Amino acid sequence: MEQRSTIRNKKGDDMGDVSEKRFQNKLLERAFNILGSFSLDKKEQTLSELSRAVGLAKSTCHRLVSTLIAFGYLSYDESSKYYSLGPKLFELGSVVYDSISLRKIASQHLNDLLSKVGNKAIALGILEDDEIIYVDRKEDAHNPIKFSTTEVGRHRPPHFGMFGLLFMAYLSDEEVERLLNKYPLSALTAKSITDPAKFRERLKEIRKLGYSFDDEGAFENLSGVAAAIRDGSNSIVGGVGCSFISASANDEARQAVISAVCETAGAISRSLSNMVLPKAISGRR
Repeated sequence: MEQRSTIRNKKGDDMGDVSEKRFQNKLLERAFNILGSFSLDKKEQTLSELSRAVGLAKSTCHRLVSTLIAFGYLSYDESSKYYSLGPKLFELGSVVYDSISLRKIASQHLNDLLSKVGNKAIALGILEDDEIIYVDRKEDAHNPIKFSTTEVGRHRPPHFGMFGLLFMAYLSDEEVERLLNKYPLSALTAKSITDPAKFRERLKEIRKLGYSFDDEGAFENLSGVAAAIRDGSNSIVGGVGCSFISASANDEARQAVISAVCETAGAISRSLSNMVLPKAISGRR
């Protein structure tokens, strides 16, 4: 009977099995890199673009994307020759989307806020891994003006817009310094604050007020109001915000929006009063 010669490492593992596992892990890593190369700013890519993005030969990349298509993780348009994320990821993303406790608890409150303020955009944001992430958005479906500034899943720098002002206002001085060094202030509009000293003074004002107001600092002609959401430990776990066209609201209307946003943030916080969420803004005070 023919015997199989087996080479083992010091742990006693079959080296053939080890090599196979490493090969499989490498394939998984490459597949995840392909999926990770897509973003809100890069929703479609050709095979050449994909191979460059992940550093693989086109032939290798083609084999991997073919497998991802077969399992529904990628889609391919024959006419345009573009690849895009597939329906399976949408399905899995929906599972994650519905499992986020903050989003689930806040959802009806956001709808109520939208009904109060009318033709404006309502957003739920968090600060995670040094970036603002929009986790939910509500808009009037009949409003002809659509806001693309708070797309769900979009990432922004930590000082960006109404949420940036809000979240950074509750961070320690050390955290603010670290984030400003990592993400220097830049002039996005004529009203953007680019002086770190003035930015810190603005943060102090926001802490006193209890809400942030961004007056066209992130986008021309757009203003926004945001207020913090706290859980049962009094930790800030997110924020609720309202964006609107600046010219559409006079001082009285703006004050009404501020009051509505603060009331909504308070209502969501009360709904979280008996729980502690795993994610909170670090370095807060």
